[in-house]
Amino acid sequence: MNSTHQASLGSICFYGAGSMAEAIVRGLIHKSVAAPKQISMLNRSNQERLTYLTQQYGVLTGNSEQDKNKYLTEASIIVLAMKPKDAKEALTELGPKLQEGQLIVSLIAGISISTLQQLLGTNAPIARSMPNTSSSIGLGATGLSFSEETTDDHVQQVLSMFQSVGIVSVIPEEQMDILTGVSGSGPAYIYYMIEAMIEAGIEGGLTPDQARNLTVQTVLGAASMMLETGEDPAKLRKDITSPNGSTQAALEVLADKDFTNTVKAAVHRCKERSFEMGQAVKEAL
Repeated sequence: MNSTHQASLGSICFYGAGSMAEAIVRGLIHKSVAAPKQISMLNRSNQERLTYLTQQYGVLTGNSEQDKNKYLTEASIIVLAMKPKDAKEALTELGPKLQEGQLIVSLIAGISISTLQQLLGTNAPIARSMPNTSSSIGLGATGLSFSEETTDDHVQQVLSMFQSVGIVSVIPEEQMDILTGVSGSGPAYIYYMIEAMIEAGIEGGLTPDQARNLTVQTVLGAASMMLETGEDPAKLRKDITSPNGSTQAALEVLADKDFTNTVKAAVHRCKERSFEMGQAVKEAL
């Protein structure tokens, strides 16, 4: 990514320094979309965590009131990366500090743009996002929705941020909870299946390294096959399922356990939980 993208982003303050914030910071730096000196990260009290982030990425960090005031007021973009339960206190405090022209990017699951503006006490321009942790290696999938206060420049800044770490889907805000269920939390479902396949391989006599490498390559190959061929996953599955063969036997076990409906139920429960978390914050106002 060239320097014009870096200049257009200005300074970015991550208000919250957890795993998702780190994933995006790692991706931004790795793809040269933002230099470490452009990025600051804040948390409430975990100095050990901030020290690690500074040493690992070279970003600015702080947790004192002085640091918080400096980084938040000077940032062009403020990324809300705190947990939903901490949002009310943090955003109520942040509102009076906002400067004209500052853009808010929210990573907080479940909390709507209108609720964010209510907590901030102002109709600030807001981009609501739902990335996933694969952003840290440039293979993320992020959903974005924008408030009516955002300008074309704001939209381009946010697209630049998240396109640098993966693909982006701009969606109506009412679809954000289902997107959370599909791609926001989706990597965890895949890892869960990978864990089970590795365990089965070890139980069958493979070494842990063999089971891991074979499973990871299998998942990578399957995903790449879909991307490169454009084929429907059902067709690709049928192509390798011979009648009365070993693959069919395995799939019958999954079907007997209601695999499809179980996965769908997990996605929809994630959607529901995302909505519930947002409602809890809204009702506490």
